[in-house]
Amino acid sequence: MTKIAILGANGRLGRVVAKAFIDAGFDVRTVTRTGKVPAEIEGATAVAGDALDRQSLIRATEGVDIIFNGLNPIYTDWGKCLPMAENVMAACHANNALHLFPGTVYNYGSPMPAVITEDTPFHPTTEKGRIRCAMEDLFRREADAGRVRTVVLRAGDFFGGTGSGSWFDLVVAAKINKGAYTAPGPADLVHEWAYLPDFAVGFVALASNLDKLGSYEALNFPGHAVTDIEIKAAAEKALGRSLKMTSMPWWVLRAGSPFVAMWREIVSMSYLRFEPHQLASTRLEGIIGEIPHTPLDQAVAQALEDIGIATVAGTSKAA
Repeated sequence: MTKIAILGANGRLGRVVAKAFIDAGFDVRTVTRTGKVPAEIEGATAVAGDALDRQSLIRATEGVDIIFNGLNPIYTDWGKCLPMAENVMAACHANNALHLFPGTVYNYGSPMPAVITEDTPFHPTTEKGRIRCAMEDLFRREADAGRVRTVVLRAGDFFGGTGSGSWFDLVVAAKINKGAYTAPGPADLVHEWAYLPDFAVGFVALASNLDKLGSYEALNFPGHAVTDIEIKAAAEKALGRSLKMTSMPWWVLRAGSPFVAMWREIVSMSYLRFEPHQLASTRLEGIIGEIPHTPLDQAVAQALEDIGIATVAGTSKAA
């Protein structure tokens, strides 16, 4: 049985990916600082490991065939990203493990290309974009040197899964129980979203088709390239009632950004909410077959349920 270690298993992405690999029959090990398995993950082995401690991480991933790198420090703490990435490379090399990594669209900077393919060149214009590019440069160097094989699967903003911390739960759905849908940008602007259960199944499919992949691959995951108008309509269908369209008060964040570190970091990435973009892939379907894609109405309904918002068909209690 193929063994996979999930780094960042306490995070929203890590939990969903762990479940997908368990469901697919993989031997899953969750690696967290505390060594505790998140309550919703059944069937995984919990191991303690610190991604900022190289030897600790090597020990925690000993004997695995694949390392899924779901590490993602909070927005104000991205100075940890490169040291963590270097330690993950060391752990992969020490254990001869494949490296799976979720990429972002930060690498492309502003102005955003309207359609991003695997051949679109990076042009980072923010510190976070430059950090992400540096991480992927590291991964490619390690692959080219024959030390670590990496597969990057790039996606847009996440929705779906339990927990908090995404634009969907913190902004879009934050006032839905009060009858309001909050658009983070122009309501008719096309924005790239990734429904996490689909994204996770995409990683499983890649891990099951390694014979079709080289030593370094960077692939796009086309998710839901939709407008807030479309997401609002899906939410209204799920709820069985109309919602008022409201806008995120960016002026408040901009005014307070000199004094609030998190607001400053969010404002630095605000262009993503004002420039249309979507991901396209010329290669993914040829590697894994049909790309996982839950219809938008179903995905939005389940995403609302996941964060405790009752839907017409669901059973969740309103948050």
